[in-house]
Amino acid sequence: MAAPAEGPAAPDAEIGPVDLAARVDEALHVQAAAFGLSQDEIDVRRHIVLRHLEHPRARALGATAPDGRLVGFVYGLPNDRTQWWSTVVEPYLRATGTDGWLDDSFVITELHVHPGHQQRGIGRTLITTITDAVDHPRSILSAIDKDSPARALYRSLGYRDLARQVVFPSAPQPYAVMGAPLPLLRPPS
Repeated sequence: MAAPAEGPAAPDAEIGPVDLAARVDEALHVQAAAFGLSQDEIDVRRHIVLRHLEHPRARALGATAPDGRLVGFVYGLPNDRTQWWSTVVEPYLRATGTDGWLDDSFVITELHVHPGHQQRGIGRTLITTITDAVDHPRSILSAIDKDSPARALYRSLGYRDLARQVVFPSAPQPYAVMGAPLPLLRPPS
């Protein structure tokens, strides 16, 4: 079921399920534009994304422009403490007494919107639509640990910092791990 994107100056983009494995190169183009990735980073991430999408409970949504181009995407899966991401963040969460968030949570693995389509409600619609469809009581994610439009969006949805200055191997900047109860907050009408 597709939902129109919402927000200020909502663009002509349709939010709905997407076969992200079939469109992985297009999705990585969006991520590279949004996140400033090199071709080497894209090549590494391609294998990671495809491996994640093999999980039987992985979910993905895309934001598609009228011409069919993918202009944004989100994907995630139920957290598993044996997954690489969990093993990296668990000591940081344990240190803040929040490691229980790793249980019965849906992880937003990636959420990206092409810079030419940002600040129009696409990211908000992607993340709220995907989390509305899961049967978990909470959601967790990681984001670069600095003030940014992404972190402001997550805070507006009810995410709070669970741990900060989380260092992922080979990541040039530290991350924050954030968590929110589901359903995510909506702006007042």
